[in-house]
Amino acid sequence: MDVIKILVNSLEILLIGYFGFASIYVFVFSFAGLFPTKIRKEILQKQRKFAVLIPGYKEDNVIVDVAEKALKQTYPTNLFDVVVIADSFQQSTLDKLHKLPLRVVEVSFEKSTKSKALNNAMKVIGDDYDVALILDADNIMEERFIEKINKAFNQGYKVVQGHRIAKNTNTSFAILDAISEEINNHIFRKGHRVLGFSSALIGSGMAFDYYFFKSTMANVNAVGGFDKELELKLLKNRTTIEYLNDALVLDEKVQKSEVFANQRKRWLSAQFIYFGRYFMPGVRELFTKGNVDFFDKVYQMVSPPRVLLLGLVAVITFAYFMLNWIWPINLLAVPQILWYVSFGLVIFGFAFAVPKKFYGKTTFNALLTLPRAFALMFLSLFKLKGANKKFIHTQHGTINSQ
Repeated sequence: MDVIKILVNSLEILLIGYFGFASIYVFVFSFAGLFPTKIRKEILQKQRKFAVLIPGYKEDNVIVDVAEKALKQTYPTNLFDVVVIADSFQQSTLDKLHKLPLRVVEVSFEKSTKSKALNNAMKVIGDDYDVALILDADNIMEERFIEKINKAFNQGYKVVQGHRIAKNTNTSFAILDAISEEINNHIFRKGHRVLGFSSALIGSGMAFDYYFFKSTMANVNAVGGFDKELELKLLKNRTTIEYLNDALVLDEKVQKSEVFANQRKRWLSAQFIYFGRYFMPGVRELFTKGNVDFFDKVYQMVSPPRVLLLGLVAVITFAYFMLNWIWPINLLAVPQILWYVSFGLVIFGFAFAVPKKFYGKTTFNALLTLPRAFALMFLSLFKLKGANKKFIHTQHGTINSQ
């Protein structure tokens, strides 16, 4: 009996340590995100040449519209090329793209990945560019996006992440996905920059010094989560990643539960793989070189996703309440007040991070599907094997009802 109690108490301590720290982490960076970021002065006045790289796999539904809108920038037209990297497109789509004033690079792989497509395209288009700007095949830039990115480069940054926002909120899952992205923007991008850490990358709406990106990507062969691998390499080399909260990119949100589950499974798998790969280098960098930024990113690889953090802290807190109500004699090692505090920190952290525009009836209705989203993500934890060894395509451009 004593052995069982020791095991249970040990598990309690591990859980409050893991989820308690995650709750504090979310709260601190979310609170920081309420304050303005420090803006550097421009040290140059230069207009760079951009390669706007748009890799797409079977994205016939959206790519032509995205390409047309990508051409509509306030930036001088002779200083940016839109490059569509077409993997497995229909011939009719390719014909439409070839009629537009852009470059089309056709690629084909036995196993398609975003990193392969980008590396192949950069070999084809050459080196006559200063900046590589990466979009997803469903992304639409605001008209001044390139102009704002160029200004950040004039401030001395080599890597810049834009603010990705929802293109659609037509289903409950799309609303939840949109809110999740804004929470991540607030905590892992704006909040981090306010406190002097690098912004997290998000896979699109991001820009890099061209030579720097091309040479770095040559050593990135990720099937999924290439941005995570790239981000870890950048932070290990102490390259600061800037975040532009006012440089907007519209991104299509997932509309159905099965797409949500597949996407999250891919993300979770990538995170755990990179945590295992970079944990020891992260510890060494922290204690031998004081590279806190890099270690912070390594921690993010094992921190609980926001939906799971909210759901599991809520479940455990309720379980503690019920156990202490049924058995008033305290048999547990962790005081229930610690779980109440953790739950409160998560709630306030998320409340700070959610934009005011989402406080309304439609969001309340969408929150009714939150338990389902939590269940899907929780079950995904048991289906991660092999998820990062094959390309999982998220289809865009089809509006579905729930």
